[in-house]
Amino acid sequence: MVLDLTQLKPGEKGIVVEIQGGAGFIRRMQCMGIREGKRVSKISAQFLRGPQIIRIDNSQIAIGFGMAKRVLVEVFKD
Repeated sequence: MVLDLTQLKPGEKGIVVEIQGGAGFIRRMQCMGIREGKRVSKISAQFLRGPQIIRIDNSQIAIGFGMAKRVLVEVFKD
């Protein structure tokens, strides 16, 4: 099942399958470590369109709601 990062529940994990946006946005995501094929897990989310906190490798990253909407993730069960 493919969802965007905002639709993941805290604790769910997945693999990034697509980043929707222009070249500048994709480059910005890649600089933060968010690339296609990377495993991500959602740590938490703020109430009402707040920042989404995710873990990639050994880093925790907070990204805005609008940016998280454009990162598609294939959810998998452990």
